[in-house]
Amino acid sequence: MPRRFLQRYMPRPDTLRRQRSLRFMAPLIADPGLWLLTRKSVANAFSVGLFCAMLPIPLQMMVAALGARVFRCNLALSVSLVWITNPLTMPVIFYFNYRVGTYLMGAPVREAPSRISTRWLAEQMHDIVPPLFLGSVVAAIIVAVLANIAIRLIWRWHVSHNWKRRRQKRRQRRARIESEFDD
Repeated sequence: MPRRFLQRYMPRPDTLRRQRSLRFMAPLIADPGLWLLTRKSVANAFSVGLFCAMLPIPLQMMVAALGARVFRCNLALSVSLVWITNPLTMPVIFYFNYRVGTYLMGAPVREAPSRISTRWLAEQMHDIVPPLFLGSVVAAIIVAVLANIAIRLIWRWHVSHNWKRRRQKRRQRRARIESEFDD
């Protein structure tokens, strides 16, 4: 993972500390360990952020911030990745999680009527919530583990690719210098 690329788009901790709305989080924001960009902190931030994004709970960003503190990973990445479940993607992701939950529980899938009302939703809630939560937890675990592995592999590939490029440049420079001395 290109560290410079991530640093370019990440907010600065001192900028966030000065915002009035975030003063209650000042001790969390002030911790320099939560702003590191290492292979481990970025991979764990992806795991925490995507895990929280898959859960149908309120205050996902707060849970991701607490998860970043517990797992000592990058705070900004873990909180921002929660926005994968936004108002456009949330119905699709949670419906998929619901389907996974019904499959795992062996429960029938509740088909939605042509017009969804709050009354219908309230009546069906006791049948919908258990498979939704089970499917969400299973999907969250799978997505978090896969993201962690993928980020670590991508980071390692990027580092080895840069080493090979630098080695090749050194060889070219050495060959150019040797050719100048041979003339």
